[in-house]
Amino acid sequence: MVEFINVTKKYDHSVNALENINVNIDNGEFVFLVGPSGSGKSTFLKLMIKEEEVTTGKIIVNSRDLSRMKPKEVPYLRRKIGFVFQDFRLLYDRTVEENIEFALRVIEFSEKEIRSQIKSVLELVGLTGKEKFFPNQLSGGEQQRVSLARALSTKPPIIIADEPTGNLDPSTADEIFNTLLEINSRGTTILVVTHAKEIVNNLNKRVIALDHGKIVKDQKGGY
Repeated sequence: MVEFINVTKKYDHSVNALENINVNIDNGEFVFLVGPSGSGKSTFLKLMIKEEEVTTGKIIVNSRDLSRMKPKEVPYLRRKIGFVFQDFRLLYDRTVEENIEFALRVIEFSEKEIRSQIKSVLELVGLTGKEKFFPNQLSGGEQQRVSLARALSTKPPIIIADEPTGNLDPSTADEIFNTLLEINSRGTTILVVTHAKEIVNNLNKRVIALDHGKIVKDQKGGY
């Protein structure tokens, strides 16, 4: 699914942002990526979606060698990855269903597929009946569920959640992670970047910990 092979990333006139990273994330895994600010987490994600290029090494995503990928192919790579962000990144002048519909029209789903997917993903995230609501009519947790539904709607094999509960209270954060676990149980690979130590420790999933651009831990359990 995702493989980093001897990956080093160095920005101009700086120390290595990532140094000799070797990671393999299998299909269907649930993985936390943790570490202090400046540890290399953002660089890891940027390399994974080819927003940045490796200095040395190789990255494989969905069986594709990113170093051999042409610029025109990059949008197709990113369409196979669902993104969930701390700040939701919803379109606030559009309803819940219109937010999801927008993502589906970009990749040219048929009208029938769009209607079916909207119904399916809203059921999964527990927002059936909220189709006509605008984001500002929803709670923070509900807005994050819309973001999750949008990410899921294109049927990506992997979802990246970057601090998905950073703006939410603990109870709502637990609900979001329960939804992520349900999504994972259906076969979707989940990669979560988070500082939420309590949640990481409670869920007992694989943890990849970065510090100063190096992997200091890669095992199941807390941190």
